Amino acid sequence: MITHYFLPTAAIGLIVFAAMHVAGASKDPPLAEPPIEPSHAPFARAVAGAGMVEPQTENIAIGSQVPGVVTQVFVEVGQRVQAGDPLFQLDDRIQQADLKARQATAAAAEAQLTQMQRRPRPEELPVAEAQVAEMEANLVARRDSLARAKRLSASKVLTAEDVVSRQQEYQKAEAQLARMKAQLKLLEAGTWQYDLLAQQAALDEALAQVEQTKAEIAVRTVRALVEGEVLQVNVRLGEFVAAPSNQPSIVLGNIDLLHVRVDIDEHDIHRFSANAPAVATVRGRPDHEFALKFVRVEPYVVPKRSLTGDSTERVDTRVLQVVYKIESNGERLYVGQQVDVSIGIEEAVLARR
Repeated sequence: MITHYFLPTAAIGLIVFAAMHVAGASKDPPLAEPPIEPSHAPFARAVAGAGMVEPQTENIAIGSQVPGVVTQVFVEVGQRVQAGDPLFQLDDRIQQADLKARQATAAAAEAQLTQMQRRPRPEELPVAEAQVAEMEANLVARRDSLARAKRLSASKVLTAEDVVSRQQEYQKAEAQLARMKAQLKLLEAGTWQYDLLAQQAALDEALAQVEQTKAEIAVRTVRALVEGEVLQVNVRLGEFVAAPSNQPSIVLGNIDLLHVRVDIDEHDIHRFSANAPAVATVRGRPDHEFALKFVRVEPYVVPKRSLTGDSTERVDTRVLQVVYKIESNGERLYVGQQVDVSIGIEEAVLARR
């Protein structure tokens, strides 16, 4: 009798248990609180975009014009620099040696030009004048000798050959006197002007080579061209710096005033208006909003490069980059930090749709 009632009772119990289990499993699980509350747009209709904090001057990537080994690093991260301050220096020992050699060449060329400009030396003129006087006296002696020879030849004391010989000696002395007078005149005239021009050109070339070497030395000391703060240093003492390099040696930027560069998807460009209000929120702190002031639109749509890591993010798209100025709200922001930007849609834009 007990067996007769046990099996139906057990079956009914199993059916009730199964029904209760299915009913409990079909209930929706309770909604879990997100670990980080997402940001909320403060506008009824808005264009959303990912923004990147950047300096007012943008990120200034600094490298070296020439390759070399770093011998000194003058700055560190966070240091304030002025325009013209040295950042790092490359090995310039070879260029310093070339500079000394070229300076010596220029000094020799300058000394040669000065020597040519001051010719003749005061001591040279008396010597030349004495040589002229000597040749004049020699010519007088040869003239007298020739006259005596002619008289003696008439009395048959000397032969005609002796007269001819005295005649040739007289002509030789006459030519020597003319040569010495010409040399004296040349000495008194000084250096030829075209020789001076040629030597001046040689001096100018030597000086240009000196300036060229100085420029080669100067480029091996990399300097800041603008005022700003050192955001990143990627060079170390003894490290070889290539030109060009795959990464900047130093990154500078003026962070007195920060900007936000917002990527607006090409599908939302028609909804964007420069006059619309815009706000940004820091990721992880959606309750901290700060106002943005429009600066400019860069009217060149580029492939999207700044990625947020969102699983629903599109990467095969192009974006319009808009730059806003951050209105200070006391929030500490860092260059390169991503923020969520919401740009309101004006009624005129909605009407066009």
